[in-house]
Amino acid sequence: MTIKRLHPGPRMSEAVIHGDTVWLAGQVGEPGDTVAEQTRQALASVEALLVEAGSDKSRILQVIVWLADIADFESMNAVYDAWIDPQNPPARACGEARLAAPGYRVEFIVTAAR
Repeated sequence: MTIKRLHPGPRMSEAVIHGDTVWLAGQVGEPGDTVAEQTRQALASVEALLVEAGSDKSRILQVIVWLADIADFESMNAVYDAWIDPQNPPARACGEARLAAPGYRVEFIVTAAR
């Protein structure tokens, strides 16, 4: 079985496809924007990468959400809940973590089926 990498760089690929499974790198929004806006931006990136990989949000298996401040949980969820396919909700975990740069407020790590 082959491995396909989308948008590979020196450190990581934006997505890796092996068989019928798609793993996305963590997706973030623009540093400094509100958590709601960063959530919208990151989920738009997730959706675009899934389509490019031959999948869509109805086929998401798992989402891991990292928030720089867990106090943003409700604001992030307001956007996430409107975006996710309500007929096919994935397994999900959410926690608080220091993200790669101070301006990032939320990061989404997604695994999906094709």
